[in-house]
Amino acid sequence: MIQLHIQSQETLEEIISKRDGETKIGEKLQYCFSLEEIEQSTAKYVVFGIAEDYGVRANYGKRGTANAWDAFLHTFVNIQENDYNKGNDILLLGYVSVTPDDIKYTTPKPILGDVVKRIDKKVAYIVQTIVSAGKIPIIIGGGHNNAYGNILGTSKALGHPIHVMNIDAHTDLRTTDYRHSGNGFSYALSLDTPEEASLDKYTVFGLHKNYTPQYIFDLFKKHEDRLQYHFLEDTWNLDTPIARQFENALQFVSQAPFGLELDCDAITNFPSSARTPSGLYLNDVRQFIMHTAAQKNCRYFHICEASPGRKKAGQVGKAISYFVTDFIRTHHAD
Repeated sequence: MIQLHIQSQETLEEIISKRDGETKIGEKLQYCFSLEEIEQSTAKYVVFGIAEDYGVRANYGKRGTANAWDAFLHTFVNIQENDYNKGNDILLLGYVSVTPDDIKYTTPKPILGDVVKRIDKKVAYIVQTIVSAGKIPIIIGGGHNNAYGNILGTSKALGHPIHVMNIDAHTDLRTTDYRHSGNGFSYALSLDTPEEASLDKYTVFGLHKNYTPQYIFDLFKKHEDRLQYHFLEDTWNLDTPIARQFENALQFVSQAPFGLELDCDAITNFPSSARTPSGLYLNDVRQFIMHTAAQKNCRYFHICEASPGRKKAGQVGKAISYFVTDFIRTHHAD
């Protein structure tokens, strides 16, 4: 079963650490009783989670991305409500759970892909509802397979394909033999059937040369009007600050409605499904998020592939909370 669990303030009471003289953001967030009530909310941002790792497992990755939402939630509701964090601007929707019957660790990958297709439909519907209500979805957790649902839902709400900026060590443009976390953008592009495309222009920042197949580089060359990449190795150019490099990359997609995808695999030593010793620094990523959110055409933000173990859950939750508040502060200021 793939289900959206609506969040209530009452269920958060036991994880909000209250202190005299202080107010935590979890005490001020907005809530709703159903997806259909989102339009009535005065909140500008709708935060929801995706507690799944089926897309990652189908792509031969390590399980654990299903835990990112819970790690985030425990930290996020306990940040301070103050002049810089306003809970009333945010509606905490809840999370999508995935509990298919008869799925085991040894289940063949294509069958896991069938589960991913069902997740696509649920995520796309939720995102479409949020964007149609004139609000900005912020999606936490799951594998990068969920990029497809985000893109599809946003494009349906707007009535046309959108662009995407992806901060990632990988392109996730693998072949479309079955659905998994490595081909969400391939499905969204629909290069063989462009009339079905929900993604128009796509750029990836922080790409690793060692983990990109040649056929994907060939794909970028063939469709250079729609596809662009920027290597991690090129960010070390001392003549051009990394923030300027990112801004230049952002220009490729920011002139029309677009989404921001952040794969935590891109960040150095971040607990994720494909953890790397060489990547982008976390504080640089925070800058990228703020640069992107300041663009008037940014329509959603997705943070994925974080895979917190029990010992690292607090640190992962804190990092994702920084990403979310950085986005909201900058986007709100615009």
